[in-house]
Amino acid sequence: MEIRSVGVVGAGQMGNGIAHVMALAGYEVCLNDIDQGALDKALALITRNLDRQVSREKISAAERDTALARIRTSLSLRDVAQTDLVIEAATEREEVKHKIFEALLPDLKPETILTSNTSSISITRLASRTDRPERFMGFHFMNPVPVMQLVELIRGIATDKDTYESCLSVVERLGKTAASAEDFPAFIVNRILMPMINEAVYTLYEGVGNVNSIDQSMKLGANHPMGPLELADFIGLDTCLAIMNVLHEGLADTKYRPCPLLTKYVEAGWLGRKTQRGFYDYRGEVPVPTR
Repeated sequence: MEIRSVGVVGAGQMGNGIAHVMALAGYEVCLNDIDQGALDKALALITRNLDRQVSREKISAAERDTALARIRTSLSLRDVAQTDLVIEAATEREEVKHKIFEALLPDLKPETILTSNTSSISITRLASRTDRPERFMGFHFMNPVPVMQLVELIRGIATDKDTYESCLSVVERLGKTAASAEDFPAFIVNRILMPMINEAVYTLYEGVGNVNSIDQSMKLGANHPMGPLELADFIGLDTCLAIMNVLHEGLADTKYRPCPLLTKYVEAGWLGRKTQRGFYDYRGEVPVPTR
């Protein structure tokens, strides 16, 4: 089917970026959240990011204005349900995602495709609780969405060919590249990335190096644009821990055991940039290592 309208559930870090790129690509977008303040904040951020693209001559002022006009916000999931493609981008907690899809079901159009932006949770399991497992798949964007070029497309065991091809056409229209992944814990990117971050935390935990030396070593020694601890702060330590738990539980292999220090930071509420403290303290002018 041809997709003309997109519903995005969740107006946080990922949701606002998805709404941004979808509107810029010509889709009518309905951005949903349970909090009006989050919707207002998301719209303001989308506007700033589009303004930045205009200032860098990536898009024209007219393209910015047209994209903004395509985005409407709503507190009601009924409005989202009437779109052609729904992308759930809520918090990385499976029970929350199940509740969202269950609430959407009564008002969905028969042809609507359901997708999740989950970075690790089983697509097959999410799809099994809906009335359309064949029209359900993973649609995993990378952060920050307007900048990153990759989208992981994850097929559940029941996902049909038409659903995959419809989602692939959306990715191509966005000007991004799709990586096709099978439905196993954490898919491709996070299956490889998160154990590296977790190992960096173990290296810190065991006193092999401090925050600065670990990040410098990977930036200068492996040519990574960001050190693993800096990247963990950017992603969110709670998200990193959630993905490591999915890997550990889903694959039953001790090599995926989350580092106790990562758990301790999350328990302290030191989640990285979003809380101003993680492996770095961001409350001053320059980030300062916390270890």
